[in-house]
Amino acid sequence: MSQTAQSKGGQGQRGRGAPVYGRGPSGGSKTGSDRPRRPRREPEEEVWVPKTILGQKVASGEITSLEEIIESGLRIQESGIIKKLLPDLKSEVVDVGIIQKMTSNGQSTRFKAIVATGNENGYLGIGQGKSKQMRIAIEKATSQAFLNVSPIKMGCGSWECKCEQKHSVPFKVKGKGGSVTIEIIPAPRGLGLVAGGKIKRLLELAGLKDAWTTAKGSTPTMNSTSKAILDCLRQTFSQG
Repeated sequence: MSQTAQSKGGQGQRGRGAPVYGRGPSGGSKTGSDRPRRPRREPEEEVWVPKTILGQKVASGEITSLEEIIESGLRIQESGIIKKLLPDLKSEVVDVGIIQKMTSNGQSTRFKAIVATGNENGYLGIGQGKSKQMRIAIEKATSQAFLNVSPIKMGCGSWECKCEQKHSVPFKVKGKGGSVTIEIIPAPRGLGLVAGGKIKRLLELAGLKDAWTTAKGSTPTMNSTSKAILDCLRQTFSQG
């Protein structure tokens, strides 16, 4: 019995050999780290093809500013027009919420997004979008914000400053959106923006640097608050 066990053990040691741990010799097969990495694909920008007469005039260079469109009373129906005239616009998501509705088929859930776009130099637009997917809701809101971009007349309406720089509003303006009423008062240079967090960010996107603000109503409702701010800033261009 002992000789048989010894012979079996000897045969097992000869066949198996000692286990080897690690990556093995350097000249062996290539590991995952040695494989060349694939280049990252950058998203391709969509080429804008104008579909309206106004878009064709902007693409051909016949119209070169947004003020010409507003003064002529034309309606902007393509976001590509704004992107062509104002390529330095920045978009920012202001608020995202959930809309729940009870139907005969059950409870339906949708997303609501509010996006603001501006170039921090006298232009601001705010849009709203709804969809079952958050990404699509943000895309709809961004497209709507481009269509709602309005020019803002900036200046120095503060009697304490009386400088000729464009750092505030030229006069006191008041706007309303839903139950929210916001008033923007010109402030001297160097004071900053005296406003809440989201309201302050919207004014920064518009290009204001110094201003006092007063708000009445349900200001946490960003849908009404953003409309009130846009109404305020539009009056600087229409009244001025």
